[in-house]
Amino acid sequence: MSENLFSMATMQTIVDYIRHCVVLGIKVESIEDKTITLSLPYSEKIVGNPDSKVVHGGAITTLLDTACGMAIPLGMQDFQIAPTLDLRIDYMTAAAPEQTIYGRAETYRITKNVVFCRGIAFQQDDSKPIAHCVATFMRLSSDVTNTRISNGKISAHD
Repeated sequence: MSENLFSMATMQTIVDYIRHCVVLGIKVESIEDKTITLSLPYSEKIVGNPDSKVVHGGAITTLLDTACGMAIPLGMQDFQIAPTLDLRIDYMTAAAPEQTIYGRAETYRITKNVVFCRGIAFQQDDSKPIAHCVATFMRLSSDVTNTRISNGKISAHD
């Protein structure tokens, strides 16, 4: 697989292909080895409680699920569509209002059929997580998904 797969621009192209990520404004912040960090900017559309302005847990779930899913090609050194099988999130504290939330995830085990990832959501300090997650994803072969990445573009193939 081309080194281009792991560029921030290419990974952002993949994130931008996911409609709810576009609506939420999720961006790729960094890539290091098998780890990716995404950002979720604060906005009124992700507020769960208008009085306290606390972010809805669903937005954090989306951030962590996406971060884990985006860590898969980094861990596998190949692009594969991998649907979420299981996602467990332990919320530690509420996110502070009006601050960006970051989701960092890594692939830590790959089997024939399942990919295992873990991640955290945090704001300014990653030693003070908002949430921890563990996730499993089902591996699908490229002939099933009919998808390829080339030169930073996602396309179907025959």
